[in-house]
Amino acid sequence: MLSPADSLAPEWLVVPDDVNDLATAVWPASAHRDADGVVQLAGVSATALAQTHGTPLLVIDEDEVRARARSFRVAFDRAAADHGTTAQVYYAGKALLTTVIARWVVDEGLRVDVCTGGELAVALAAGVAPASLGFHGNNKSVAELERAVEVCVGTIIVDSAIEVERLAAITARTGATQRVLVRVISGVHAETHDFLATAHEDQKFGFPLPEAEQAVARIREIPGLEFAGLHCHIGSQIFGVAGFRESASRVLELHAALLEGGPVPQLNLGGGFGIAYTRLDDPTPIETLAGEIVAAVAEGCAARGIAVPALSFEPGRAIVGTAGVTLYEVGTTKDVALDSGATRRYVSVDGGMSDNARPALYGAQFSARLASRAGTGEAQLSRVVGKHCESGDIVVDHEFLPADVAPGDLLAVPATGAYCAPLASNYNHVPRPPIVAVRDGRSTVIVRGETIDDVLSRDAGIEASENPR
Repeated sequence: MLSPADSLAPEWLVVPDDVNDLATAVWPASAHRDADGVVQLAGVSATALAQTHGTPLLVIDEDEVRARARSFRVAFDRAAADHGTTAQVYYAGKALLTTVIARWVVDEGLRVDVCTGGELAVALAAGVAPASLGFHGNNKSVAELERAVEVCVGTIIVDSAIEVERLAAITARTGATQRVLVRVISGVHAETHDFLATAHEDQKFGFPLPEAEQAVARIREIPGLEFAGLHCHIGSQIFGVAGFRESASRVLELHAALLEGGPVPQLNLGGGFGIAYTRLDDPTPIETLAGEIVAAVAEGCAARGIAVPALSFEPGRAIVGTAGVTLYEVGTTKDVALDSGATRRYVSVDGGMSDNARPALYGAQFSARLASRAGTGEAQLSRVVGKHCESGDIVVDHEFLPADVAPGDLLAVPATGAYCAPLASNYNHVPRPPIVAVRDGRSTVIVRGETIDDVLSRDAGIEASENPR
């Protein structure tokens, strides 16, 4: 029989047999507990990481990133070869882009996708070859486009008629030739949060299918632009391949029509492949994704009597998400009595929505485990919350944690490698935490944490008060 507290849990959350277990799909492959119950990540203990680098701390398992990048490249290479074509895999840098991570994925044979001038600057600083970059964005400025053309970015994914004309002017002035893809809206709505779905009609990205043909015709008129093909992205955190199959079918109709006016060498179907954030999540294996999506494209091409184009894909979260674990220190715990007669345990940590905005933005669910020791108390339904002055500052909405979690304990939240650090803020003037890579028993800072002096350095009033006129 459920206790009153258990009745507060969502249906998908079940009481674990072992409140200290680390669910395989949610954690990096290297994660385990040592004989003392301390969580180990790539041979480095959570306690040593916290002592060396402080908390909050985002820890990235280098071998996990590399292995997943390699798996995507191999899977899509094989699937494409089975159908007589080729495939390129771009790492979607918006998930988490640093110079070190860019070098890891390039080492494993991937290209890199950026979507702002800032991300372009990071990729170039990492030494990524410009020819292997794709440049996204619905509102690229003239300065950003000029920089992309100047450094010879491999592909710019154009998103509007205005952008086409901006590129026409830039290439006419510089004499450059720029390769472009046209981003289209397939109308396939991914089964995810509205803010994560990017292929339904009422949104900011791309050309609706009826308008895309006109955009391609205009590009083909411009001497400085080389039309390289079509791009479509249906959303994020997607399980299964049904959405990809339907989207590919719709885009191939346009692809076939465009062949009457000239070559359409490439089809980029984007990314959005989901990962496990909780033990309930069951992401589709990489090999299945690659095999079934490429097969769907090949079937669609055969039905239309056209050749299978070169293919491109853009995984981001699926490469770096599971590689990340955030460590926090517990500050306070509080049992709150509810009208239902149940009691909810609140576990407050030293970070929150400033280092992980996803629960507040999307209602995203995460997992948590005691990391500095094995808990000895029974499983208690808990809510992990941050330190910010905001009632929506929730890190993990529903989780069973040991009842003996106490101030000073370390708590680990897995699957935080994607879209946590990039969305981080200084809300309440909290410095952003460092990012540390772990491998072979060693930890290395790859992005230093901010100090309060860093945060205050942008406040011009401080300088003015110290140097009054």
